[in-house]
Amino acid sequence: MTPTFRLQKVLAMKEKEKEKALGEYEEAVRRFEQAAETLYRLLKEKEECAAARDEQLQAGLSVGDIRLRLQYMANLERMIDHYQLVVMQAREQMQRRQQRLMELNIEVKKYEKMRERIKRWAEQLEREAERRLLDEMAVQRFARQGEV
Repeated sequence: MTPTFRLQKVLAMKEKEKEKALGEYEEAVRRFEQAAETLYRLLKEKEECAAARDEQLQAGLSVGDIRLRLQYMANLERMIDHYQLVVMQAREQMQRRQQRLMELNIEVKKYEKMRERIKRWAEQLEREAERRLLDEMAVQRFARQGEV
């Protein structure tokens, strides 16, 4: 006899919530990684651009070229500042999603533990009933042997 877990629907609902939260967390991780990659590329480009600028300044550049390079570097700085903010926001969202996922995981574990306890309790009741039945059969057999 398998006991019915009265909270099975709640457990199923919590498991669905957990799966949804896992998907949202994975999406947040993906967005964070994309933003961090973009920021890394921009920082690397800035570093390479600064190195190239220094080399060309040694060789000599016209004022127009210097102005263009400075404008490009300023645009690059603005993009870097923007992506630093994007990365920070993506990290915060990823951490919030991770926290929610951990909370839901704990809830699911609680319900699973309750289900397991009920199952063990029902098995124990079943063993006790079987033991009582065997004891009763033994008493009846003993009583019949005493009558003969």
